[in-house]
Amino acid sequence: MPALSIVMAGSSGFLGTHLRNELEGRGHSVTALVRRPTTEDDESRWDPAHGKVDQGVIDGADVVINLAGAPTIGNPHSKKWSTALRESRVDTTRTLAEAIAKAPTPPYFVAGNAVAWYGDHGAVELTESADSRGHTLMTTVCRDWQAAAQPALDAGGRVVFLRTAPVMDKAGAPLKQLKLLFQAGLGGKLGNGRQHMPMISLRDWVGAAAYLTEHPTASGPVNMTCVETPTNAEFTQALAKAVRRPAIAPVPGPLLKVAAGRVAPEVLGSVNTRPQALLDLGYEFSDPHVTAVVASGLA
Repeated sequence: MPALSIVMAGSSGFLGTHLRNELEGRGHSVTALVRRPTTEDDESRWDPAHGKVDQGVIDGADVVINLAGAPTIGNPHSKKWSTALRESRVDTTRTLAEAIAKAPTPPYFVAGNAVAWYGDHGAVELTESADSRGHTLMTTVCRDWQAAAQPALDAGGRVVFLRTAPVMDKAGAPLKQLKLLFQAGLGGKLGNGRQHMPMISLRDWVGAAAYLTEHPTASGPVNMTCVETPTNAEFTQALAKAVRRPAIAPVPGPLLKVAAGRVAPEVLGSVNTRPQALLDLGYEFSDPHVTAVVASGLA
């Protein structure tokens, strides 16, 4: 396909670094939005907290990608952490959406989000047409995060929302920490283990994100998850088998609620996603189920 001019926020993060390398490897040019002064041709300074971005850079883009945001792993009892979690996502998305709306021809917007948007639905299979339930921290953050892209939609722009599940890779959270825990013989299911736990391998996340970036008609929410969402117990069994250690240290639900604080409902809630949009668009998964996701993540 023709080379695309891409503007990316969050290109220095774990996922952003891998996606940028993939897109450049496919022949596209990527301009990184950075918060520090720069003189590099492939960087542009912006200040999302104050709604500032170089309008000319956005006007010249075919695609704008936003993967920026404060770390999702932090102190669950910290108000500062939860505020940064929300504001860093809403501010970056709104700043880019407003700039896209001002462009003579609005560039395609690939906007980050997360599967926490759905909230706890039990065992019900969730395609992209499912609703959003509950008022847990991450679910409300995801709603605000998605709503911040509205200016781009109002201007007639094409927008994809990447409803990303935890990306399983040994170099990043959460698999990096879980691998060490399980290798020490301290792994176990969380609560009763019956809650569905969406996830995706790094190679499928990067592959799917690049696929969507290049796709001429993709739009709307897209579940960035493996095809068959495992329960926590199934994931626990798969990881324990992969590291050849027993998983005999379950974490009781009441203890987890105290330790995890405001994010405990996210851990114990059940989100049984299916990436129907990606399947309908023709994306072929390398790691469709938990055993393949874990094996790929540990490779």
